[in-house]
Amino acid sequence: MAKKKKQKKSKIKSPALRRFLMALKVSLLVILLIILVGGIIFYFTYGKELLKMQKEAKTAVAASTVDTFRSSETSVIYDSKGKEISELKGEKDVYYLESSAIPDYVKTAFLSIEDKKFYEHGGVDYLAIMRAVLARIKYGHVTQGGSTITQQLVKNVFLTQERTMDRKLREMFYSMEMEKKYTKDQILEFYINNVYFSHGYYGIQAASYGYFKKDVSELSLSEVAFLCAIPNGPTKYDPLTHYDNTIKRRNLILKNMLDDSKIMLEEYESAIAEDIQLSEQKTKKQDYVETFARHSATRALMQAQGFQFRYSFSSDDDKKNYQEEYNELYEQCEQSLYTGGYRIYTSISMAKQKKLQKAVNEQLQGFTEKTNAGVYKMQGAAVCISNKTGRVVAIVGGRKQKTTDGYTLNRAFQSYRQPGSSIKPLIVYTPSFEHGYTPESIVDDSYFKGGPRNSNGTYAGKIPVRSAVAASKNVVAWKLFEELTPKVGLSYILKMGFSNIVANDYYAASSLGGLTNGVSPLEMASGFATIENDGYYREPTCIVEITDSRDNTIYKSNSKGKQVYSKESTSMMTSCMESVIESGTAKGLGLSKTPSAGKTGTTNDKKDGWFCGYTAYYTTAVWVGYDTPKTVNDLYGSTYPGRIWHNFMEDIHSSVEYQALHDEYDGKKSDEVIDDEDDSEADETEQPEDTQEPEDTQEPVDTEVPVTKEPDNWDDGQKEPVVTEKPQEQETEPPQEEEVVDPAGDVGMQEMLLWRPKRI
Repeated sequence: MAKKKKQKKSKIKSPALRRFLMALKVSLLVILLIILVGGIIFYFTYGKELLKMQKEAKTAVAASTVDTFRSSETSVIYDSKGKEISELKGEKDVYYLESSAIPDYVKTAFLSIEDKKFYEHGGVDYLAIMRAVLARIKYGHVTQGGSTITQQLVKNVFLTQERTMDRKLREMFYSMEMEKKYTKDQILEFYINNVYFSHGYYGIQAASYGYFKKDVSELSLSEVAFLCAIPNGPTKYDPLTHYDNTIKRRNLILKNMLDDSKIMLEEYESAIAEDIQLSEQKTKKQDYVETFARHSATRALMQAQGFQFRYSFSSDDDKKNYQEEYNELYEQCEQSLYTGGYRIYTSISMAKQKKLQKAVNEQLQGFTEKTNAGVYKMQGAAVCISNKTGRVVAIVGGRKQKTTDGYTLNRAFQSYRQPGSSIKPLIVYTPSFEHGYTPESIVDDSYFKGGPRNSNGTYAGKIPVRSAVAASKNVVAWKLFEELTPKVGLSYILKMGFSNIVANDYYAASSLGGLTNGVSPLEMASGFATIENDGYYREPTCIVEITDSRDNTIYKSNSKGKQVYSKESTSMMTSCMESVIESGTAKGLGLSKTPSAGKTGTTNDKKDGWFCGYTAYYTTAVWVGYDTPKTVNDLYGSTYPGRIWHNFMEDIHSSVEYQALHDEYDGKKSDEVIDDEDDSEADETEQPEDTQEPEDTQEPVDTEVPVTKEPDNWDDGQKEPVVTEKPQEQETEPPQEEEVVDPAGDVGMQEMLLWRPKRI
């Protein structure tokens, strides 16, 4: 019995079987060894890198917030009535939509064509990847995508568009982490707002505005499917260049939506039959409103960050340090306008803007000479400020031309020119009233050795200040300025943000407008508006409010200002400038509906003409001249600039009520709000704002007072003013032969910068 058992055992363990089992064991050991060695090699070759990728993805996604997916949004500028003026776009044109604002058709269209199992997978659809790989092997090229919506979002926000295995692996790790942190609805919202639709449009809302000029909520089913066709291949399905391709994919999306029971058959057939009409694509010019609004918004953001604007400095190093700080922050804030998604609400009245542009164009239409670039050589610029708020309501930086691609220079705030006699009220007469003079004070209009000449070569002797202002007497202005001292006279415009006053301006010639760098129309408008506003200066801006895309207030302006002149002094000045219009150098430029005050200005050799004036409602400053200074025989403050001012102001005051500018120097003002426009684009009523107690007038600063200009890349063609040696002593009586012919009596001295020492 025992022997039989032994024989049976020997039969099972035959030599062949033993060899097989031994081979199997060896094979298993080899495989295990290969796996072990391969695992070790993979770990040291790829494993560490994969773990690094996983850690990187986990860290990046963990640090992300909702704001990460809306970090770049297009900013929008609005006029005083809340109508869009322009968009500030960077590389991305984005208008972010919350999930609740995204139409269901948009969501279902993307899911049907891009990721049917979106709500089932964990960020990566491995079966879809396998199908895509097999399809590529079968057909030799990509026929279907393997990336989920989550993967596409990750690629657009966190990674690059490069097609490498490394990027693909990173994409998968990121996607899995995204699914852990955010809900499916959030991820879908992020995707729809960040996916690319060609031509700089990111997100469905930007694409809707760009291709159809309407809100996404207004799109038809067919239009939605048409737009959703683009992201799969923004070049291949570019609707402007490959319209038929886009239509074919639109039809595929609609078929998928039908098959997925997301739409009814009737909806499908109607959408398929719909003829898609794209809006005309135009390249928007950077016009004068946009450039100024952008500049004003940039400074508003700087102010919101606590930046303190300065216009006087203790030393060259102080100025240099300020300049560097200013330029750096200005650049940062300006750039943020193109990505921050701001809503910029302005005081610009497009009705008044059109009227001001028309006034400039019509008065200068006789000057047809152009540069090689097709830009008119003879130019004009103007700024209109609401006296109620101190904000700019219209700004024109040059003549309008259809032949140019855009406006190269906004002369209203980017160009600085000699002001001539128009500067006198700001640095001579109103300051003199501050120091004891009145319009009835007697002054001596008599020539004196070393002094300037009156433009008409005549001298009136003892006259009241009012007459000197009305006739624009150079001698009187010079004497009063010397009595004040240039330090005191110029201190007033420094307090009003005049940005280009330098050490070489602290001489008597500045009283006649002989400034080294000149002034801008914006500065002049704000200066005259300060006189109208009882001496309170308000920075000239068009910004009312800036919010982010979620309506959180970033910046809000007000009409509070600082007192530069006293109420009594400005009332006197207004009275004198009423005389300028009634009987002086601006006679005939008065308005029919309401009183006005103003001052002419004509520079040496009639190269620059100015008119600055105001009513109780608005202040407007106008400049006319060549970009490269050139004599214009009939250019005076009372001619082209004066007529532009008169025509514009007459137009916008056509329906106002009579409103006195002053009452025996008491400076009383009406708080009554007048609707002065009766056309379809009329301004909305401006609400009165709180006032504040005046600030104490600061002592004049005895410094070199240049200030930074706004960063720019243009050349306004302005030449450096000529500085001459002090002339030889002259006779006590003025020469009898005068070549200057100025019917308005407004031209500055023959050599605007005479008696000024040379620069060292």
